[in-house]
Amino acid sequence: MKHSQPKLAILCLEDEPAVLDAVVRDLAPFEELFLIEPVESVNDARQVMEALREKRIPLALALCDHLLPGITGTEFLVELNHSDATKSTRKVLITAQAGLTDTIQAVNEGSLNHFIAKPWQPSELQKVVRDQLTSYLLATKANPLPYLALLDAQRLLEAMQQQNMTTDS
Repeated sequence: MKHSQPKLAILCLEDEPAVLDAVVRDLAPFEELFLIEPVESVNDARQVMEALREKRIPLALALCDHLLPGITGTEFLVELNHSDATKSTRKVLITAQAGLTDTIQAVNEGSLNHFIAKPWQPSELQKVVRDQLTSYLLATKANPLPYLALLDAQRLLEAMQQQNMTTDS
C-alpha cells in the first residue's frame, strides 16, 4: 500500500555489513512509513543525506556506530547537529566501543538522544526507534496521524490535544 505523504528517513550508519543487516532487519516494522537508508561509510551517509535533501525527505533519525573508518560516529553526530538541515534529526549511537569521553562529546556536542550498547535486543532497538521517531514528530510538529499505529500513539494524541487546547484559547 502506497502512502501519499512524504516519508521520513532513517539513516543507519554501520561499517560492518553483518551488523548493518541486523539493524535493517530489526527496523523492518518501520519500513512501510519510513525510508530506511543503510550505509557503510560517512561519505555514503553524506551522499544519501544530499539525495534526501534534494527529494525534500527529512532525516528523522540517525542510527550510528561509533568506530568508523575516517571519523568516529560521535564526530559524525556532532556534524549533523551543527547543520541546519539535520539539527532536529534524532541521534542514536549504537556501539560497544565508545568510551566515556566519546559518549560525553556525543551528548554535549552532538545532541545525542540515546545510546544503545551492542549487542542489542531487537525489541530494545525498536522501542528506542519508536520513542525517538515520536519525539521527532513532536519536535518538528509534523502531522502525526499517519504514524499513530506505528509510533507512540498516546504521546502523539496527548500533544495533539494539548495543541488544540492552546489554539482554542
